[in-house]
Formats: sequence, C-alpha cells, structure tokens
Amino acid sequence: MFIPSLDLSDSSQSSLHSAIGYIGTSLLRNATIDSIKALINETGSTGYWAPATSLEEAIQLWDTGIYKVVFPASVYADIKEDLKDIAQERIALSASTDASFSSDVLFDTSAMVITMDAAFEQLLAQKAFIESVAEWKKCLLPEGGSRRVVVELKGPTSLDTITALQKAGLDTLVNASQLTTALEPTGTDINIGAAFMACATTDRPDGLYATLVVDELNNALGLVYSSVHSVAESIRTGQGVFQSRARGLWYKGATSGATQSLKHVDYDCDGDALRFVVEQHGAGFCHLNTRTCFGQDSGLTGLQKTLQDRKVNAPQGSYTSRLFNDPQLLRAKIMEEAEELCDATDKDEIAWEAADLIYFALTKCIGAGVTLADVEKNLDKKARKITRRAGNAKPKWSGASPPAATAPAQPPAPVAVVNDGRIQMEKYSLDAISEEKQAELLLRPIIDSTEITARVSPIMKDVRERGDKALVDLTKKFDRVDLKTPTIKAPFPPELMQLEPKTKAAIDQAYANIYKFHDAQMDRETLVVETMPGVVCSRFARPIERVGLYVPGGTAVLPSTTLMLGIPAKVAGCSEIVIATPPRPDGSVVPEVMYVAHKVGATHIVLAGGAQAVAAMAYGTETVPKVDKICGPGNQYVTAAKMLAQNDTSCLVSIDMPAGPSEVLVIADKNCNPAYVAADLLSQAEHGADSQVVLLAVDMTDDQLAAIEDQVHDQAMQLPRVDIVRQSIPKSYSLRVNTLEQATRFSNNYAPEHLILHIDNARDLVQHITNAGSVFVGAYSPESMGDYASGTNHTLPTYGYSRMYSGVNTLTFVKHITSQELTAEGLDKLGDSVMQLAAIEGLDAHRNAVAIRVADIRK
Repeated sequence: MFIPSLDLSDSSQSSLHSAIGYIGTSLLRNATIDSIKALINETGSTGYWAPATSLEEAIQLWDTGIYKVVFPASVYADIKEDLKDIAQERIALSASTDASFSSDVLFDTSAMVITMDAAFEQLLAQKAFIESVAEWKKCLLPEGGSRRVVVELKGPTSLDTITALQKAGLDTLVNASQLTTALEPTGTDINIGAAFMACATTDRPDGLYATLVVDELNNALGLVYSSVHSVAESIRTGQGVFQSRARGLWYKGATSGATQSLKHVDYDCDGDALRFVVEQHGAGFCHLNTRTCFGQDSGLTGLQKTLQDRKVNAPQGSYTSRLFNDPQLLRAKIMEEAEELCDATDKDEIAWEAADLIYFALTKCIGAGVTLADVEKNLDKKARKITRRAGNAKPKWSGASPPAATAPAQPPAPVAVVNDGRIQMEKYSLDAISEEKQAELLLRPIIDSTEITARVSPIMKDVRERGDKALVDLTKKFDRVDLKTPTIKAPFPPELMQLEPKTKAAIDQAYANIYKFHDAQMDRETLVVETMPGVVCSRFARPIERVGLYVPGGTAVLPSTTLMLGIPAKVAGCSEIVIATPPRPDGSVVPEVMYVAHKVGATHIVLAGGAQAVAAMAYGTETVPKVDKICGPGNQYVTAAKMLAQNDTSCLVSIDMPAGPSEVLVIADKNCNPAYVAADLLSQAEHGADSQVVLLAVDMTDDQLAAIEDQVHDQAMQLPRVDIVRQSIPKSYSLRVNTLEQATRFSNNYAPEHLILHIDNARDLVQHITNAGSVFVGAYSPESMGDYASGTNHTLPTYGYSRMYSGVNTLTFVKHITSQELTAEGLDKLGDSVMQLAAIEGLDAHRNAVAIRVADIRK
C-alpha cells in the first residue's frame, strides 16, 4: 500500500489532514508533541508513525498517541535492550539501501523504511533484496500481522510505481506535497483515493470492489461496491460514496437523508475487499429503515440507540427520563451497581451486574452527548501509551488510611503471581512442607453460600407462587429473552434440530458409546435370597418416573451434558424426562441440544436457566411437570437451588449430588510425555478461574518438571481462553513426591473429580484408587474422551465429594424396592425372635401382628 509522508510544519499540507486521516497510516515529519496532539484530535486517527532519535523522544511520542516510532538503525542498535518490553508492532527502523545491520535487529521490529537514490526499477532488479524482503515478511509479528518494508523514493512517484512496488511486497512512501483530493490532478500530482486504490485488487469483470460498510464500533451495516472514482470522491467529500452497478456513482443518503460521515477506509490482508468505517445518520443504512441491512441493533449499539431515542422521546415521569433529569439519582445508581459488580463472584452474576453498570454508565454518557465511539477513541488513545501509572486506588476506595503509630503491622495477603508474564503453577515438595501445609493443600476454596442462598430463595418462591408467569418474567430479566411460553413439548419440530452431517455423526457416535456403557449398568435381574427356610427376601429396580435434567448453556452449545444426563435416564426407563436449558437470544434451543433431547426421548424442554429452572422442575408450573429428581451441573445458583429444593419437604424432590468448581489431579512419573501432561492440566484449567488443577510429580528431576512447566506456558499461550488460564493456573500447584505410594495416598485424600494417570503400568494402580470421580488410565486416555464420547459419564462429584458420592450413572435414575415372602413354616421359625425384639422395644402392636398368626399356626 502507499503511505503518505505528511510535513506538519508545512501549512500548505494542512488541507490534506482529513483526507490522509481517513487512510489512517501516515509518516509524520517535523512534528512537535502539540502538533501531533492537534492532528489526532482533528482526524481521530491513531495510526500515525513518527521518527525519533532517542529513547526519551520515542516514549514521549508513544504516550502522545503515535502508533509506530521509526528509529535510525544505528540508534536502535544502541537502545535495543531498553526497548525489549515494547511490542514489536510499535517499532520501525529507517535506513538507506546500502546500510548494513544484523538480521537480529530486523526481527525485533515491525517495519523498515528504506530511503533510496536509484530508480525503483533498479531496486526491483535486485532479486536478492526482494527475496530477503519476502522471507522477512513471512515471519509474522508475535502480536499477529505482517512486517512491512516501506520504500521512500527520491523525486515524484507515479501510480504505476506504487502498483509495481506493491506486487513486489513493498509499500511506497509518498510525499504529501504530491497528493491532492482533486479528481483530475495536474502535473505529477496524484489523487489520494487513486493512490490508495493502486494497491487494491479485484477479479470482477466490471472492475468493482466488494466493500463492507461498518459503523465506528465495527458493526456491519451492509455490503456495497466501490470503484476508484467512488473511493476518491468519498475521501474528497468525507462522506460515504459508493458505486451502484445500476445507477453509477451513489452518494449514500442523498435522497433519503440517511447520509454517512467517513471515518476510515482500508482493505483486508489480501487487498481484494474494502472496509468503510462511517458514522451513520438518519434512519439507518438499509432501505427498510433499519440501521443495518442485517436487522435491528443488539447489545451495546442497541442500548445506545434506545437511550438516544429515550433522551428525546421518553415519556415524562418514566424511569429513563428520571435518570436523564436527576443527576443525583443517576450517580447513586452507578455507585450502587459498581459495588454490586465488585461483590459478584459467579460468572453469570458478574455478567449480570456488569450489564447493569454499563446501562447506567452509558445513560450518563448519552446524557452528556458522549457516544460509544467516543469511548472507544479514548481507549485507543490510552492503548498507545507506553508510560503507565501505578494504578493504585484512591484511599477512599482502597480502604487505606494514614499510618498510625499504634497500628500493628499486617502481613500482605497472598496473591497469585505470574512471573515475567509466565503462566506457572505454584511448586511444592512433599519432603519440604509440614503436615499442616499438606492438609492445607487438600482443601478447596471455602464457599460461603449464605449470600447466594439469600438471592436464590426469593426466585424459588416466586416460581412456586406464580408458575409460568414468573418463569417468563425471570427469563426476560436474567437472559434478556421475551418468551411466549417457557416450555416446548415433544414431539419436537424437525426444523429445530437440523445439524451438519459431521456434527450429527459425532453426536450419534458418542450416543452409541455412552448408551452401551450405561445399558450394561442396569439392574434387570431381581435379587432373590432365602435367608432361612420359608423366608425369601428380594430386591428389584424400578425407574424414577419423572426426572429433571439441567443443561447449562444459553449461548453455549452443550450436547455432551444432555447426552450424559439423558441416556442413563432413558436406559433406566424414566417415563417423563424434562430438560431445562437457558434459551438463546431469539428464544430457541441450540439444535444440538434439541437433537439429543429427541434421541433420549425427552418429553419437555424448559426454556430457562439458573434457580428459576430448578424451581420450575421442583414445584411444577402450568406447563412444566413436577419431577421427582433433578440432576445436572450448574453454577453456584443452580447448586444452591437444588439444595434448597431437596431440603423443602413440601417439594419432595431429590438431587444427584452437591457440586463445586471442576477439578483434575494428574499423577505423572519421569517417563511421562510433558506435552500430554500439560495438555490435560490445561483442559481443566480453561473451565474457569476457580478450576482446581493439581500435578503430583513422582520422582522427577528439576529438568523433567521444568519440561512440563514449559509446555503448560507454551500451550496456554495458544489457547483462546488464555485469560482464564492465567487466573486458574497460578492458583494451582505441583507437588513433588518420591514414590508412587505417596502420590496414591495424597490423591485418595484429595478425592479428585478427575484423576489422570501418566505413569508406567498405569492400569495396575487403579486397584489402589479409593476416592475419585473418574479415572483416566494411561497416556492415551485424556479427560476429554470421558467428557464427550468414550462412554463413561462426565457429571461427577467435585470438591472432595467423591469420598461418598458416585458420578451420574444409570442407577442414579432408579430406586430399589425390596420384598419379602414368608410361608407358614418360615413365620413359625422366625416369629419368636421377632416377638422378643418387639417386646424389648415396647412396640406391642408389632409383637401382636406376629403373635396372632403364630397362635393360629401352632394350634
């Protein structure tokens, strides 16, 4: 692409500031801090480059908002070590074509600006140079993106030159004195839009370019086409101008009034698709009078639009009108919601409270004429800064007070530290810690359920009293979904369970394995024991008739949990299977879950999550059948609701098990594969910040343990959920032990949800495992297999409950009934013993029930 070189001391170039700002990237010459600030405020762009000859000057430029600082290669070589913590994308070098410097210097920077005296044809003829540029650009930046080589030519530049250099992988630096917004340039002048488009490509016969139009928050408004002429005109006028295939040049909104102010124009990595960033005015981009061609706004942009409308049109006395007109009320609500967000601990609760805070904060912004785009501009400005404040809270918020002479010194609270940005577990050695510390390592974080129970109880009461209406109201409140009915009854419409063939095949394979294993668990034979002649005792299984299965989700897709709960219920023969899962934003159920619900024979799907879903199944509503047992994982609110329901005798419902954060314990020896061990640790750590991850390293050297630690860091850095891993891994630990016996003893005391054995002869150790939810034996048995499709169940006891609870299985959904049948001979032989025991307990009616029969037998 081409990059303008803008001289901020040349007043004749000031008329080009806006046009160059639309393109974004520009190398500034003769700039001062004040002139840079003025330019950024004028154009809104934060993509500028500027030269610097010292570290101090560079820091000042970065803090002002400059994107890349360009150092002379000789200067950079001297200060390279001082810049090692600066992202490579913020650093560029400048040199002449005959300059020599090491490749190490090149690979620590993101761009090279080369000044040359020869004609560009001579540069392109230097094949070794062009090949080295290609090799250098293949090495992507650590932050993502390509490295760039920018050529500064002496004398005027032409469009053909820009195109030729682009094809060779080189960008062209063009002096702004040669640029113009005139559509028909004179002399050697170049139209800015034409220079920009000289690097774009299209394979369309009509020569048009596909153009995605987005707003300032990068939300897609619609898809149009552009030409070189329309782009040049858009940059000249500062408006959205496109090329209609039917009507020619199209000035957006010229007739409808829905005009667009141009903010930025660029193209994608291949140069074959344009993006116009605009501020949309009027009713919207679409001819259907919606802001986008993809329907109504949602999320933050939808909220902004609503608040902007309410500011003008809110009915007098409405709550929103009060907020706009009562600054004290608005301030109080912001402070209140900020406090509730700070106190929130659960993921769903944090999201809920954050949404409340954002609503009131955005109300204040809209009231002051501040938009989300204005907020993002300030975020971008802050992101450009290199110098950081300490970031400490003010005393009134931190709780700090002036030191008092009599105040006792308090040790600092322990915090999880990530050293040097490294993702690393805490490390302990069994030989080096006390028995008290060993006991501490066995503990899980203490969960105070008092506050959660206080939040859940009113929800349970509301559903019990108001039934479906409460369920609909609570789903609208918590999930932002407005339902007509909270229940879908079988048979489920086929169009709601359409799946890609690969997904359907994967679900069917998992279904077959899980069904086979759980079918084998079913008690189908009646146990018959003759305890003595004439006395026959029996035990037989019967299904729990009505069961409720809770499947977490909403925006997530969790067919695996539906399989793990639904299949054993189907095998057991439950006559009514009710599945509760949060609805998607459009009120539907994800088709994968719907498909599994159909396969397991579910009778109802409840479109609700959280405590309200548990209450609906526990008490029953107009459309939700009351169930006898509720099973399934969930957050702290779901767990609290299940416990409350089980303890409510008027409810008469049981649950599968208590639950805590998910956890894994890995036992590994010196012959393990470090990459496999790290992958298993991370597969659990990504569940949530409170996930419990433990590694027992058996007789390992420092180097062997370090190999696992390196893999943990390296693999974690590649994960999309690395931010969660950064929180969970530092709270986890590795414990070095000398023998497998020590590891087994510690594991049995810990009683993990998942136990993975990365040891020689792993199968032999299983007989010594007394406490675990599920055991994964050997290097080729990752936890993921049990989570999805091997056949075992993934709904397992956590928090140490594997000492006394089993994971969900077929017997979870049955109860056992006993029977006894006595002959006259049997009653005669056993009767005296029973009468004696009843007499000792003083239960004469019990004694008489036997005595009256024995008397007849013995006549």
